[in-house]
Amino acid sequence: MIVVDTNVIAYLFLPGTYTKNSEALLRAYPLWVAPYLWRSEFRNILATYVRAKQLRESIAQSIYLAAENLLRGKEYSVNGDRVLQIAFATKLSGYDCEFIALAERLNCSLVSSDKKLLKASDGRGKNLLDYN
Repeated sequence: MIVVDTNVIAYLFLPGTYTKNSEALLRAYPLWVAPYLWRSEFRNILATYVRAKQLRESIAQSIYLAAENLLRGKEYSVNGDRVLQIAFATKLSGYDCEFIALAERLNCSLVSSDKKLLKASDGRGKNLLDYN
């Protein structure tokens, strides 16, 4: 089991530079988990693609359902106090700190391509780019 940030999920479903890395990660670690926050962040990414005319609405909705299926039953709430503690100590956004707090809670790794997030994850961070 690994915690993945929203960008890792997006890379899996939206073809681009890091799609192969996300696919390799899924093969290596098929059990992905995330805080419930991933849903809002991913919907925002999809809406941005649609507004930029890089994706049709119907395709965006299908992609969202596929991502939702991947993470169904693997989403967690996080302790707000712990998220704030991490945010104060790291100066990361509260959003990013939810992923760190979840990795701590579940005692597992956090995979991201965000260098600041990886550095702040207290040894739990794994770089998505290491999977190919």
